[in-house]
Amino acid sequence: MGSFIEINDTLQITREQGFPAELDYQRHCEQPLSADMFKDRVFSFSNKPAIRIYHIPPVRCFFAENIDGKWLYWGHVHVLEVRHDYINKTTSGTFRIEHIYTPEEMLVTHAILDQRPEKDFFCK
Repeated sequence: MGSFIEINDTLQITREQGFPAELDYQRHCEQPLSADMFKDRVFSFSNKPAIRIYHIPPVRCFFAENIDGKWLYWGHVHVLEVRHDYINKTTSGTFRIEHIYTPEEMLVTHAILDQRPEKDFFCK
């Protein structure tokens, strides 16, 4: 009997899974956002495929928006709670935004953290 455990250092979610609507890249380029704008808010994500393990919450993670399979790194979040649905094999939870990268930082973050060109939002 075996099992597959994936320990995550990044919360990477789609809009459907709960990526905040307030975070829009084009608007961010025109008028940069800051984490202070969201300091008292707790966001939820749900139905992320697979059972995902994070360090014991609250834990700082990188934060990425999944846009059609491409990852746009937005900054850092604190994952506050993680829930697993073992029947449907999904992960859900809550998080708080701790840091938002500047648009300039967003352009280079993938190259520093990830290096998979097929996942890079800016690699066409």
